[in-house]
Amino acid sequence: MSLCIALAATVLTIPTTTFSLSWEHSVEKVEWREEWAVTSSGLKLGQASVKGSGAGMEPGEGAVLDDGWWRWKPSLAPVAELRLASSGATPGGWTLCHAGGCQTLGDAPGREAVLSACKQDSDAVEPSR
Repeated sequence: MSLCIALAATVLTIPTTTFSLSWEHSVEKVEWREEWAVTSSGLKLGQASVKGSGAGMEPGEGAVLDDGWWRWKPSLAPVAELRLASSGATPGGWTLCHAGGCQTLGDAPGREAVLSACKQDSDAVEPSR
């Protein structure tokens, strides 16, 4: 499996089955993190963490406070895609990290990034010889 990231007219393919997203909350100015898996059913949220609590960022059900972070495992179905669009209200975009490194997405208002599991071309036909 691979993660596809659509940015304007470009699609980046990242060979990974797991990635994290982190960002700073626009009001409380604290970090939020999510751990995701790329599966054949879509993108699956495995864990969410928030450094503190406050306006619009209450920890989820079953959250445990661990070293200043509220951590929990949401029980949500996989999603086909994640759309990340910057409002300009936060100091930066999202930081996406995987085994190969990290990159910033949505660091300017209006720059949408769409994350999805890459479609495998299972109907490809071998060229005849």
